[in-house]
Amino acid sequence: MNRRLKHLPGQIGLWLGVAVLVLWSVGPVYWSFVTSITPPNALVSNSLHLWPEAATWQHYAKLFGATSTSQGNEVASVWPQFSRAFVNSLITSLAATVLVVIIAAFGAWAFVRLEFPGRNVLFVLVVATLAIPAYTVMIPLYRLMISMGLIDTYTGVTLIYVSAFLPLALWLMRSVYQAMPLSLEEAAWLDGASKLRAFVQVVLPLAGPGLVACGILTFLSAWGQFMVPLVFSPTLATKPLTVLIPEFVTRNYVDYGLMNAAGIVAIAPPLLLVMFLNRYLVSGLMAGAGK
Repeated sequence: MNRRLKHLPGQIGLWLGVAVLVLWSVGPVYWSFVTSITPPNALVSNSLHLWPEAATWQHYAKLFGATSTSQGNEVASVWPQFSRAFVNSLITSLAATVLVVIIAAFGAWAFVRLEFPGRNVLFVLVVATLAIPAYTVMIPLYRLMISMGLIDTYTGVTLIYVSAFLPLALWLMRSVYQAMPLSLEEAAWLDGASKLRAFVQVVLPLAGPGLVACGILTFLSAWGQFMVPLVFSPTLATKPLTVLIPEFVTRNYVDYGLMNAAGIVAIAPPLLLVMFLNRYLVSGLMAGAGK
């Protein structure tokens, strides 16, 4: 009994910390959802409600194709713009994720296993680019993209994402490969496998959790980008959700309900991706621990 009382303050502190962390993480998402189902007239009310007195789905209806009426005027749906921006976000985020994972898988292995002059210096220079603020290279990068005709194109935005997120992926995968014993590859070489075959059939399966982690980090980073597409995606041809949603603010009216409804929908793809890939991340780590 005395032992339980002795550890009680620590347990209370732990649970309080967990509660604060959960509230800090989930609270904004909950408030955004509540705002998305709150009627427009209740959004400007002086009283605070943790749940709307009369929930409505009109913001989601407007988002997904229904028209609405405001001050006697018919307001068109934003579905054409929203669907296009949604597809743009998916294309650029998935393309950047695939390229970063592939390049990091081969590039990091080369930095660990291959001997070539300046290997360590080159790796340090690549990783050092993480310390360069994005806004310091925005103007020269914009001029470069104009000269190459890559402004407002999927290729241009994807290449910028790859250059921004690849150093971190290389750093992560290099640590993964360094933790793997060389004897596994040597055994495959003795069996007659080439270096490439040993890498694909032996190394990559063991490096699966690291690749999944790189994919998750890259997709989340690309999906949440704002400054890069704001500059390099000026039209709806490549404009993502992060840039479109703030445009729901007009000169005379801020549609908070519509903005939050769009934000809730925009959360779905990264959430589903993390839930799907997390299974492979955990199972891969458990398999590696078992080996």
